[in-house]
Amino acid sequence: MTKSIRALMMPPSLHEWLPEDHLARFVADLVPSLELSEFYASYEEKDGRGQAAYHPVMMVRLLIYGYCIGVVSSRQIEKRTYEDVAFRYLSADEHPDHTTINEFRKRHLKALSGLFLQALQLCQAAGLVKMGHVALDGTKKQANASKHKAMSYGRMGEAEAKLKAEIEDLLQGAEAADVAEDEKERQGFSDKLPKELARRESRLKKIQEAKAALEAEAREKAEQEKASVEARIAARQKQEEETGKKMGGHPPQVPDPEQAKPEDKAQRNFTDPDSRIMPDGAHKGSFVQAYNAQIAVDAEAQIIVAAEVRQEANDKQQLAPMLEQVQQNTGVKPVASSEDAGYWSPEQVADKRVAGIDLHVATGRDKHGIAEETAPSTDATTEATALNQMKQKLQTEAGRAIYKMRKAIVEPVFGQIKECRNFRRFSLRGLKNVRAEWKLVCLTHNILKLFRSGRRLQTAAA
Repeated sequence: MTKSIRALMMPPSLHEWLPEDHLARFVADLVPSLELSEFYASYEEKDGRGQAAYHPVMMVRLLIYGYCIGVVSSRQIEKRTYEDVAFRYLSADEHPDHTTINEFRKRHLKALSGLFLQALQLCQAAGLVKMGHVALDGTKKQANASKHKAMSYGRMGEAEAKLKAEIEDLLQGAEAADVAEDEKERQGFSDKLPKELARRESRLKKIQEAKAALEAEAREKAEQEKASVEARIAARQKQEEETGKKMGGHPPQVPDPEQAKPEDKAQRNFTDPDSRIMPDGAHKGSFVQAYNAQIAVDAEAQIIVAAEVRQEANDKQQLAPMLEQVQQNTGVKPVASSEDAGYWSPEQVADKRVAGIDLHVATGRDKHGIAEETAPSTDATTEATALNQMKQKLQTEAGRAIYKMRKAIVEPVFGQIKECRNFRRFSLRGLKNVRAEWKLVCLTHNILKLFRSGRRLQTAAA
């Protein structure tokens, strides 16, 4: 005899179905303790007409809990408010549809990402952040766009010329149709022309915009390179004046930004123009449409103390900006930091923003696996000095011990985000939105660490 589900005499309480130590209860208690005035302000701007809005505390709870457990799709969150006890508990058994959830996330994305700092402060108050050692790393996080929707600068020139020729042919055909004696033939061509012409003109416009963006990017890069070269030339001249000796080698050539052109292989994606083609770290030799997601992690409890998203595939220019953000977020300068060879840059390690931090940046590897880099040119004495000093530091017992900690501090965090919470690609598009979503991912990582630490919220917030 099979058992059937019996009707309940009294409706069940969701409080009874959810364990006292459940993450959803922690999130429910946490969110009201945060500063949510930015969310409330947007509600107050409404004129009161239309459908009644869901309470912002409830919506923030749903999104934070969803990102904590790897449920980021608005459709999945809506579904969970019907099927999952934890989501039903957080939504007070209300069921905002996926459109409402998605619109709330988009409208309040800046405010949601701003909660990262508040969550970090709670972790600091709970004693989970010590700032003795901070490790930096980056990962290529897949964009919400296919790499097959990208086009190279060289291909853009060819496509632009082809589309212009096709548009010209269509316009000439239209003129011929205007003088055609056969009314039926003219009418048939006229029906077809606007659609064909509009399609090609729209495509041409997109290509021209992408082409112009790549050209502007090349000029900006040349401007930065020009400033860097001029600084090196000035340093070279100063050293020659101080020593009275002419330095060997030729001085570097100053680039002209107005003459800068993108490489033919430079690409732009039409679905998410801000994303870039980057090497796929997980599969050697392959490439993905992606962003470079950066984090700085404190050694004490793997709390993320800084988070950023960059468009550059390499990490060479990220050391000083990331460590500066660490200090801004925590109000404390870390005692030491460790970074892999991708962060090595003589200019970055000499940047005043990292002054006073005991840096441990790998400089490359020689055949014995010891930090190494190719020998610098004779006109780069300052760079050679910085390189040699860092190599010597990493070859000491203390230096090796500190650098060895890097992998255990920062790399597991990416693994937890990717494997445990299934966050492999961004849901949103555009650099501004992606940066905010990454902050949301990182703040929920910190919330999970705070929850698992067993610290009471009252203690953390005190």
